[in-house]
Amino acid sequence: MEAKLKVDKNFSISKVDPRLYGSFIEHMGRAVYEGIYQPDHPSADEEGFRTDVLELVKELNIPLVRYPGGNFLSGYNWEDGIGPVEKRPKRLDLAWRTVETNEIGLHEFFKWSEKANTEINMAVNLGTRGIDAARNLVEYCNFNGDSYWSNLRKSNGLDEPLNIKTWCLGNEMDGPWQIGHKTAEEYGRLAAETAKAMKLVDNSIELVVCGSSHSHMPTFGDWELTVLEHTYEYVDFLSLHQYYGNQEDDLENYLARSLDMDEFISGVIAICDAVKAKKHSKKTINLSFDEWNIWYHSNEHDEKVKPWQIAPPLLEDHYNFEDTLLLGCLLITLLKHSDRVKIACLAQLVNVIAPIMTNPNGEAWRQTIFYPFMQVSNYGRGTVLHPVVESEFYATNDFDKVPYLETIAVINEEKNELVIFAVNRAQETMDFRIELGELVLENVIEFSQISGSEIKKVNTEKEESIKPTTCKDYTLKEGINCQLQPLSWNMIRCSLGNKTQGGNSNEME
Repeated sequence: MEAKLKVDKNFSISKVDPRLYGSFIEHMGRAVYEGIYQPDHPSADEEGFRTDVLELVKELNIPLVRYPGGNFLSGYNWEDGIGPVEKRPKRLDLAWRTVETNEIGLHEFFKWSEKANTEINMAVNLGTRGIDAARNLVEYCNFNGDSYWSNLRKSNGLDEPLNIKTWCLGNEMDGPWQIGHKTAEEYGRLAAETAKAMKLVDNSIELVVCGSSHSHMPTFGDWELTVLEHTYEYVDFLSLHQYYGNQEDDLENYLARSLDMDEFISGVIAICDAVKAKKHSKKTINLSFDEWNIWYHSNEHDEKVKPWQIAPPLLEDHYNFEDTLLLGCLLITLLKHSDRVKIACLAQLVNVIAPIMTNPNGEAWRQTIFYPFMQVSNYGRGTVLHPVVESEFYATNDFDKVPYLETIAVINEEKNELVIFAVNRAQETMDFRIELGELVLENVIEFSQISGSEIKKVNTEKEESIKPTTCKDYTLKEGINCQLQPLSWNMIRCSLGNKTQGGNSNEME
């Protein structure tokens, strides 16, 4: 099988916003307790944070973490997480039917975010609360003057403002499962008035308004139109959420799910632009895909979890090799829409449908999906080039035309590097040719693949067998010629040279 990618530095999609590689920590399951925080663990630092987890988070190079939810958010009082820990109340979390101790709150999570070299994407409760609690939280976090809430922050040990710049206006308010679920009209009015009040406190913040919880919601489209009618001039981003699974155990159909993400994003962009045209606005609303991942492995287990425990195991999907391939396709899809998707949050970060897992009595380890995310987060920085792809196609029950090759290229002019990410969906070897236009190739820094594993194989604490390996099967002659192994995730990092007459004709094996 043959496939080709053509790129030209003069034809680009967009510069990547680093927040595209964000993640998510919710107070649910073992994401916080026994995830990022476990004071009795051998690796815990002086503040109880697991340093083994911190090191893996740093490997992922995550610039932004959405917090504290999620469904948890819609019943959360942020004031429960400030002040002396021993005086904080234990609360029933109705979203996940657990007990929240509030041992970790705003101050502790801020300290963790500093240790993890990331920023907070703070979410405000618009389920059981509203304008007053939201504006007070902004004042507590960001105001630098003499006021009640800023002085309370200082008395709680933080003299300087947290300067949180990205904020979410609630979570999945279209969902009947949500505490304080609202109609689009109800939510749109509340979100608009909350946004106005929050920006009166700090007009430098950026706000994300809730879109549909997923693309198959019965209110999808109408929800976005109504909410944006109310909020368009007051917010900066519209959210999207979507999870994928292989419940039917159909590999070809499963690996095509990224086409659904592509269609979802394109549809929401069209809705945003329709409202822009209707309002005669000069402002463009961008997208925050602030929940996305693979989620289905843990469903049966979660139905058996007894309620009202503290941090019980929930949503602990153990990802396999085929999940690695789909996650790679989803990452490439986000990059293809980097002109409008400026924020994305892999949900979640630790233990709960996460790339990182922990053993409370052992070590932290990398799940299979850790590696494609880590590679794209670290090396997908720069400008996404418009891809011209030649590939054979196949059809599935849900998709009429699926390319065997999924690929994208990113140029980092600061490092003078070009990086190609590619997934071979075919169950045979693919001869892959990359034509670079006027770009001059100096050499290949790294060609890594994840391939050759049984599709249901997983990583464990004792054995991380599914991970990138170095590949030398390429030649350089007027571009790159290489082989992509059957069912493989691939990253090719190249250093670029100066333009010379006739380009680069050196061959290398």
